[in-house]
Amino acid sequence: MGNPDTRNFEWPETGRIAGIDFGTVRIGVAVCDPSRKWTSPLETYSRRGDDLDAKYFQRLVAENQIMGWVVGLPIHCDGRESQKSTEARDFALWLNHITDLPVRLFDERYTTALANRMLRDADLSHKKRKKQVDKIAAHFILEAYLESARLPSFHPLPLED
Repeated sequence: MGNPDTRNFEWPETGRIAGIDFGTVRIGVAVCDPSRKWTSPLETYSRRGDDLDAKYFQRLVAENQIMGWVVGLPIHCDGRESQKSTEARDFALWLNHITDLPVRLFDERYTTALANRMLRDADLSHKKRKKQVDKIAAHFILEAYLESARLPSFHPLPLED
C-alpha cells in the first residue's frame, strides 16, 4: 500500500460516512445515514489484494454515496500505538488515495471486545460471531466517532503520526 500523497482532507459537513474496522484479513464496514443520526453495520469484506480491494472500496463509495471515512486506530490501553496502528494509518492513507475522499482516524479501543460481547449475548456460535464481529466493531467505531464529533471539544486524531 505504501504512503501515497494525501489529496483531499476537507471533512464534509453533511452526507454519509463509512466506518472501518481495519484488519489484514477482514475489514468491517458500517455506514451512517446522510443526516448522521444513526449507523448500521454494512458488511465484512475479506481482503483480496490491492487492486481488488481498491475496486471494492470505489464501488462502495458509488453505491452508498460515501462522503468520507472513519478508520479505527488500534491503540493500547495506555495510549501507545503499535505496529497495527501503523498498518491502520497506512491503510487510511491508501483509502484516501484510491477513493479521493477524506479520512479520519478514531480510537477503536474496546470496540471488538464490545462487538464480541454483544454477539455472545445474542447466543451466536463462534463461527457466526466470526463472520459478524468486524462489521459490528465498525458500527461501534462510527457510532462513537459521530457522538464525539458533536462535542465542541472534539479534535480528530491526525492521519500521520
